[in-house]
Amino acid sequence: MKKILIVLFLIILVTGGYFAWKIFGPSVHQPKGKYFYIQTGEGYAQVRQALLDSQIIENKMVFEQIAKKLDYPQHVKPGRYFIPEGTSIIHLIRKLRSGDQAPVNLVISRKIRIKEDLAKITGNRFEFDAADMYHYLENNDSLRKFGLDSTSFVSAIFPDTYTFFWNSTPDKIMTKLFEASQKFWTEERKIKAAAIGLTPLQVYTLASIVEEESNYAPEKPEIASVYLNRIARGIPLQADPTIKFAMKDFSLRRILNSHLRTVSPYNTYLNKGLPPGPICTVQKQTIDAVLDAPKTDYIYFVAKSDFSGSHIFTSDYDDHLKYARLYQKAIDSLLKAKQKDKDAAAAEKVEK
Repeated sequence: MKKILIVLFLIILVTGGYFAWKIFGPSVHQPKGKYFYIQTGEGYAQVRQALLDSQIIENKMVFEQIAKKLDYPQHVKPGRYFIPEGTSIIHLIRKLRSGDQAPVNLVISRKIRIKEDLAKITGNRFEFDAADMYHYLENNDSLRKFGLDSTSFVSAIFPDTYTFFWNSTPDKIMTKLFEASQKFWTEERKIKAAAIGLTPLQVYTLASIVEEESNYAPEKPEIASVYLNRIARGIPLQADPTIKFAMKDFSLRRILNSHLRTVSPYNTYLNKGLPPGPICTVQKQTIDAVLDAPKTDYIYFVAKSDFSGSHIFTSDYDDHLKYARLYQKAIDSLLKAKQKDKDAAAAEKVEK
């Protein structure tokens, strides 16, 4: 009898140890790609099956028992969950029940010009797809609470890294971007904007033109001064980047006279003043370049013919034409040289 009791005790001990290991031991496998996704609207049965199908868990019975003990079936939360190799069942369930998601970093580094740009970079990183973001940005009712519309939404976006949850909605994305932009607009910056007769949105719009005009930061304040002088004198801005935006052709290398006839509120050759909204996202430094633009009498500027990236600023139209012709001549020479090299390479290929 004593031996039987000992055997029973050992069986109970081993069985208990086995289940304890299954519950508290490293029995969970890391999913492919490291993350496990629960879609919005999925229920407990779908989650459990997905864990089994992905071979993240092996024992359905143990998972079921612990899940019910922790009341997980009634607390399923959508999201993107990082599951390390060797996690315990109880830790896994607690993580899923609490909604302890892995954050998603939205890095905005390249320029956003149109709705499709923001839709693309967000649709690739979140639960919603690109079409959802596009339709959100198309709907002025969605943007009204920010004081924005589908032409001005870009003004709420600055290049930076923003952290969200994977199941964030387009509205949550836009809300966080807008709140971050509002922190940038300090009282001091608002006063500076008012001093040059512009609203923050108009400053951002002008800065977007400056941003597209030049990558040479030291000259951005002078470029801004040219446009501010033109606005003050009622002269059309005649900014080539707005023509590219009007045509939605951002690959244009040269603006031709035919392009200048494009009918659009963004065509600053045909329309005076600023366009309806920004033509791209801008660096914060470019906003400050506009706000701190020096007082000048410049009305014109043209790129230097040495292709250094810097410009010649003038207040005299004849001087401007002289420098513009030099630049045009340099461009023509460069294009001819490139074509000559291209023809030579083609001829060499034929000979071979």
